[in-house]
Amino acid sequence: MNMQERLAAARGDVEADLVLRGGRLINVFSGAIEETDIVIAGENIVGFGSGYPAREVHDLDGAFVAPGLIDAHVHIESSLCTVPQFARAVVPHGTTTVITDPHEIANVLGLDGIRYMLETAKYGPLTVYVNVPSCVPATAMETTGARLEAEDIADLRHNPWVLGLAEVMNYPGVISGDEGVLAKLAAFHGRPVDGHAPGVSGRALNAYASAGIGSDHECTTVAEALEKLRRGLFILIREATNAHNLQTLLPLITPATSRRICLCTDDRQPADLLDLGGIDYMIRRALQAGIPPVTAFQMATLNPCEWFGLHDRGAVAPGRRG
Repeated sequence: MNMQERLAAARGDVEADLVLRGGRLINVFSGAIEETDIVIAGENIVGFGSGYPAREVHDLDGAFVAPGLIDAHVHIESSLCTVPQFARAVVPHGTTTVITDPHEIANVLGLDGIRYMLETAKYGPLTVYVNVPSCVPATAMETTGARLEAEDIADLRHNPWVLGLAEVMNYPGVISGDEGVLAKLAAFHGRPVDGHAPGVSGRALNAYASAGIGSDHECTTVAEALEKLRRGLFILIREATNAHNLQTLLPLITPATSRRICLCTDDRQPADLLDLGGIDYMIRRALQAGIPPVTAFQMATLNPCEWFGLHDRGAVAPGRRG
């Protein structure tokens, strides 16, 4: 469907493809839950409101409508699944987009591993964006199947499914100005660069943030997360199989800070994904702790979109995919 056709449907001049009638929309822009009809044409939402003509009308009977959930940082390999099998586990729980760091398969197969992840993600129900691994191998002490330098990964920035540079685990190298690390940062200048800086604070944190790194998912205390947030970093609260940070960091979530916080699962194994869920589990835990419902959904939808520049999703609103 082209733009002219979408605009005609938005004006109500032609039939839309689908109207979802009588839903309660979780509006992550206004912070309110609104009763409205939702109008869809092609792959996009084109409007709200009653009276729109449509080829198909589905009565929601007061059901809630939320944007698709987004996992802001995940290693799909940690699920011990291929991308299609991983999608089968998370899509039924409401996750429609993930930002994955394939550093584990890259450690073994190098660029071929990254290309494999991109290829197997095509045409599935889950949208998979890749952040290019920044540390292959993870440390100089490892003996792995591959080594990736800046010149090896630079061309990947031109792939439309590549967003930026994945967690920069070599934080001592960033802080000290290691030339190899700085070359990788330069190769992805202007793109999102995820951080990995456990326990880094003070002047060292100033240096780390000065390098252009914009997020961190390694915070284990509110004080650590708040210091990083004050330096301008997005805080990705993690609830993995082997690292449980959500409960500890819930007090970080306030009206003043919540729009700079995202949710991620990082490394989550099949039993947890199937029995508990992923991002949906984190939302339920947040709601049980008294976090306002719209705030909980913002952290799993709109906030990661703003960090990664994904302006076609993250909200149910005209022009978006939801």
